[in-house]
Amino acid sequence: MSFRATVESMSKIMDDMGITELELERQFLFGVYRKHIHLSKQQVAAVTTTSAVPCADVKCATTPEKICGHVLKSPMVGVVYLAPEPGADVFVKVGDTVKVGDTVALVEAMKTFNPIKSDKDGVVKKVLVSDGQAVEFEQPLIVIE
Repeated sequence: MSFRATVESMSKIMDDMGITELELERQFLFGVYRKHIHLSKQQVAAVTTTSAVPCADVKCATTPEKICGHVLKSPMVGVVYLAPEPGADVFVKVGDTVKVGDTVALVEAMKTFNPIKSDKDGVVKKVLVSDGQAVEFEQPLIVIE
């Protein structure tokens, strides 16, 4: 069984049983490895594609809203930063024109800052996250029209 299939199988079993936390422990010759995993259902009903979307219902935080345009999504779980460093100007704001390859945000994961680049030319219509916010995989970040 592949790793992905194993994780999907465990996830389904945990979901069926209502389990949201898992504590793993494995003993090695050099010591004990412990890992605590907290599972939560993603609060965002992510749009399934990054191509132009005619108008999709997406829930951000607690407010349902319509998002029309091209949605840039987080490629990983992490913390999003809208500026290159504290106190600096943000990469983009609503109304800014972006080109393919422009950095629009950073997502920090495992102490690595990963640039989020625009894959479409256009105008920033909406920024769906705030600076320093935790984001999930495939969570919509910015809408470009």
